[in-house]
Amino acid sequence: QVQLVESGGGLVQPGGSLRLSCAASGTIVRINAMGWYRQAPGKERELVATITRGGTTTYADSVKGRFTISRDNAKNTMYLQMSTLKPEDTAVYYCNAEISSAIWVGPADYWGQGTQVTVSS
Repeated sequence: QVQLVESGGGLVQPGGSLRLSCAASGTIVRINAMGWYRQAPGKERELVATITRGGTTTYADSVKGRFTISRDNAKNTMYLQMSTLKPEDTAVYYCNAEISSAIWVGPADYWGQGTQVTVSS
């Protein structure tokens, strides 16, 4: 059984910073690509950033220059450092990972339960 657990969300003022974490646990052989998504009320879930196992990153245009995605493969953990936060960044943030739980089984897609980020004065 594989689980992804996000943490680090909360209420922050505009211009502030937050750091989200996503920890994978369970029977894990290998974690391939990982990513952060977010969903604001009344909107569809959107991609925020992705990172490959080797560290190659991509970002949504709306967060480029403000957010930084990273990962620690030894700890099976991914991070999202968010700076210069704006009210429009308010959303539930979800982590996603492609994980192999056995060498004879192909990777599967896993999601965390989400963590709320609210940017408001």
